[in-house]
Amino acid sequence: MDPIESAASSVVIAPPAAGYELYAVVGNPIAHSKSPFIHARFAQQTGERIEYRPLLAPLDGFAQTVRTFRAAGGQGLNVTVPFKLEAHSLADKLSARAAAAGAVNTLRFDGERIYGDNTDGVGLVRDIEANLGVHFAGARVLLLGAGGAARGVVLPMLERGPRALAIVNRTAAKAEALVAQFEDAAREAGCALMGGGPAVVEPQPYDIIINATAGSLEAALPECDDRAFGRQTLAYDMMYGAQPTVFMQHAQTLGARVADGLGMLVEQAAESFFIWRAVRPASAPVLAELRSLLIKPS
Repeated sequence: MDPIESAASSVVIAPPAAGYELYAVVGNPIAHSKSPFIHARFAQQTGERIEYRPLLAPLDGFAQTVRTFRAAGGQGLNVTVPFKLEAHSLADKLSARAAAAGAVNTLRFDGERIYGDNTDGVGLVRDIEANLGVHFAGARVLLLGAGGAARGVVLPMLERGPRALAIVNRTAAKAEALVAQFEDAAREAGCALMGGGPAVVEPQPYDIIINATAGSLEAALPECDDRAFGRQTLAYDMMYGAQPTVFMQHAQTLGARVADGLGMLVEQAAESFFIWRAVRPASAPVLAELRSLLIKPS
């Protein structure tokens, strides 16, 4: 079969090798993505015959790129910035967590229909509970930030039954809007949900503090009372890198245990793999290998 080309998007997609099914991660930019490495390891581990590629879509050509990908035999996509909102609009059917997040990072093509899911929140929860051994049930949780990253993780966290969840944002109205959106889910979970500006933070240690702001990209700390951090606190930054983020460094000086979001990246990928293949890969060895590559000196 010849490569499929879209004149509108100038994207050329070669079909997969015989006997393989095609998947990809689509974004702009995309060359930095760790997803091809992760899914290649998952495929090797499980024996699933898939090809997984990075796919660069023009900023104004996401929908056409998806159509071209499907025409080339594509079965599913991971979606990264800046297309998660467009993926949400493109899907014919949404999971409950994707509907709650208002964004989609996983597409599965079911015949003529497109199923959209969001695996970010379950990836976060699974990393914290399975990999780090900290449980949400009965915990006091502080979520810093109220943007898309925060919105995508609220429902999966509530489903784990925390005792209290505070959502804090510099612009208090955004945090208050998230509280209004999830108040029914919080009630069902028996969780005390509150939100607002930095003054909402209680001056005593939380069990889990999650930094969902983009501050670490600019080496900036989110506003938060230092008394929220204690020796039993897990301070978790959704960002990751070869070195601890400024948020992690600050939390360590206050005695907290710290972790970055690399495990979340691997766990959300494992959930996507399960959505596509109905096979759940073992994430721990892939996370360990990726971590070793990340910190390996160049």
